[in-house]
Amino acid sequence: MVTEGRVELPGSYRPLASGAQRIGTPSPDAEVEVTVTLRGPQLPTADDITAAPIDAGTYAARYGASAADAATVTEELGKFGLQVYDVSLATRSVHARGTVQQMNTAFGVTLGTYQGDQGQFRGREGSITVPAALDGIITGVFGLDDRRVARRKTTPTQTGPAALTPANLEARYQFPAGDGAGQTVAIAELGGAYFPSDVQAFCQKYGLPVPAITPVSAGYPLLTPEQIQQLPQQEQQNVLGESVEVMMDIEIVAALCPAAAISVYFAHFTQKGWIDLLNSVTTARPVPVALSVSWGLAEDATDWSGSAVQEINQRLQAAAMLGVTVCAAAGDDGSGDQMQDGHAHVNFPASSPFVLAVGGTMLEGTPPAEVVWWEAPGYRAGNGGSTGGGVSTVFPRPAWQAVQVASLNAGSIDGRVIPDIAALAGPPFYDLIFEGQDSPNGGTSAATPLWAALLARIGRAPRRPTTPFPDPPALRRRAERPAGRPGRMHRHHLRRQP
Repeated sequence: MVTEGRVELPGSYRPLASGAQRIGTPSPDAEVEVTVTLRGPQLPTADDITAAPIDAGTYAARYGASAADAATVTEELGKFGLQVYDVSLATRSVHARGTVQQMNTAFGVTLGTYQGDQGQFRGREGSITVPAALDGIITGVFGLDDRRVARRKTTPTQTGPAALTPANLEARYQFPAGDGAGQTVAIAELGGAYFPSDVQAFCQKYGLPVPAITPVSAGYPLLTPEQIQQLPQQEQQNVLGESVEVMMDIEIVAALCPAAAISVYFAHFTQKGWIDLLNSVTTARPVPVALSVSWGLAEDATDWSGSAVQEINQRLQAAAMLGVTVCAAAGDDGSGDQMQDGHAHVNFPASSPFVLAVGGTMLEGTPPAEVVWWEAPGYRAGNGGSTGGGVSTVFPRPAWQAVQVASLNAGSIDGRVIPDIAALAGPPFYDLIFEGQDSPNGGTSAATPLWAALLARIGRAPRRPTTPFPDPPALRRRAERPAGRPGRMHRHHLRRQP
């Protein structure tokens, strides 16, 4: 739609954030930073992802944005007073800053202050418009709305058999000999902080060397434990809760790849944060062999804008084409995936055809047998949990996926089926340390870094499988079991404390 020299940006519509209401207007002089995504050459289809990886230079030359488009965007945004301070043709992105008033005028929005269960945040409703001169050049604008849709639930105290040690995990999953030397493993974190003392205590407990761990900011502050203690109490509690998850990811990779280089990318849990984080990973040198992503949201949740799913998926494809295996958690709330609407849902980015979707198992019986993870009532809000999985309603089933499962949703497409593989997520969980104390934990967010570590151990050369992993029949036993609660962007995990 064109209105007075402006064009509606396709896929930019966002409704009122769930559970929130507009309470005011931010200061017109407050600074806002946005990531603007640009068009580029058509990428190969999902059916072609088994092609050999290409190097970063080749990818940028073939599929990056044009310098002319970036220059046009810079010039047009400058007319509104916005400053473009970073341009990345390889990731088809420019970063710009300006005031609330300038952003409102440039993108045809009315930014507001909203109050919801996450507290106050800046947001918007409706669609973005851009000058007609940018029609077809800009594909997305992210950062105007900084709603944070992350939520976690603490689960009951662990009971039963002792949590598994690194040696237990290596034996159960038949890790090849080695320690990950020469490999780089990336970990995505959307909040929280890194506690070096916990990694040191964990490695000392098991007689392992402390790996080289590098926190990387993708727009999120790199907080130290000392800085966390200076935060207001509620914010401090939020960061500590998120840090439990950060340390779980790091300790699992550290335990299984103690000689690998571990890069931990921190970003805000917003659409902009997703894009900035993936841009940082795909432009890192060396390119990591694997990226562990234990976060997500139901792919059809209204909190996603259409352009965000498209742009994130494009960056997941870029990672795959560069030889990065992105391991993404399938979720911990069955195929209700926290939506609680009576329909089946799958999690994004796990549902992307360009990632390795990781489901969950648990151990039962004597001797213990590995079975699909399901603890009554099947979702975390009921103090249980179960592996996510089912059939995508957004992404068609790619040709490389031979398995075909009919969705429970009436009229659904022949969609991508997840998970692809699985590992321990439920009892007896993983033996970990947080704030100096034993803190067993689990969920598909624990299975995901385990798989990233396994890929790093498989070979020294960074490469992804030339064919996808088969879908384990056992993980279909409870496929598409509706369970969950209203959708929120979430970290797939259980928190278990002794």
